[in-house]
Amino acid sequence: MVKQKKKVKTVYKFLFLTIGAILASIGLEIFLVPNNIVDGGINGISIITSYLTKMPLGVFIFVFNLPFLIFGYSQIGKTFVISTLYAISILSLGVSAFHTMPSLTQDPLLAAVFGGIIIGIGVGMVIRYGGSLDGTEIVAIILSKKTAFSVGEIVMFFNLFILSSAGVVFGWDRAMYSLIAYFVAFKVIDLTIEGLDESKAVIIISDKPDEIAEVLMARLGRGVTFLEGQGGYSKQAKGVLYSVVTRLEVSKLKSIIDEIDEEAFVTIQDVHEVLGGRLAKKAIH
Repeated sequence: MVKQKKKVKTVYKFLFLTIGAILASIGLEIFLVPNNIVDGGINGISIITSYLTKMPLGVFIFVFNLPFLIFGYSQIGKTFVISTLYAISILSLGVSAFHTMPSLTQDPLLAAVFGGIIIGIGVGMVIRYGGSLDGTEIVAIILSKKTAFSVGEIVMFFNLFILSSAGVVFGWDRAMYSLIAYFVAFKVIDLTIEGLDESKAVIIISDKPDEIAEVLMARLGRGVTFLEGQGGYSKQAKGVLYSVVTRLEVSKLKSIIDEIDEEAFVTIQDVHEVLGGRLAKKAIH
């Protein structure tokens, strides 16, 4: 039974890696490439090199990413590298298959926006299911462990270099359209990974923890965990509650707390993913 579930999960994973890579290839070949707009990372370098040499884009995407995958095999992990290799292979085949298809628009702004959206969905889907479509992210992860720079800062440095190169090759107006495409894709990747139904982690410190917990479970249908706390100044015991709610329930939660204890201390933070432990949603009274 366990093996069967594992096989289904693996098939499910590679199905979405395939869909994500195909979507990214559509965004590249149907929108960006025909309008001389580049993507970030290795794909951007591949677009520029393909334009200068007149050789197939798919070949450069695969060949340029391969050294990064070999470099990251022992550093990051076998599963991630295999998933990334598979996704990049599908991307390379995809851009080759879609290369003969005409662009859906000749307007560079529309191409940048819609290309960015489709690429963002594709890349986000691949990342969500354990892979990547860009070898520079692997290097960035490794370098971030050995330097003071974060993964985001290293990736940004790579992309600034690539966009500057695009300005030299295609003209600075195309470099600016490329920046728009990159920004749109970046935002859509976040939406795809995190989802639209964003969750919030709530910590409540109150003198009436039992009453608040009872009402939250009854009116929001959310589980509540009791923690032990102590006031730093008063040294008195404090009731601390922890719960996770959706973005749309935050206003109702604040109202409930205010009704019961106006002096309660509340912190609310973004949560990227929630696994298990959630109660079935009940109707809000």
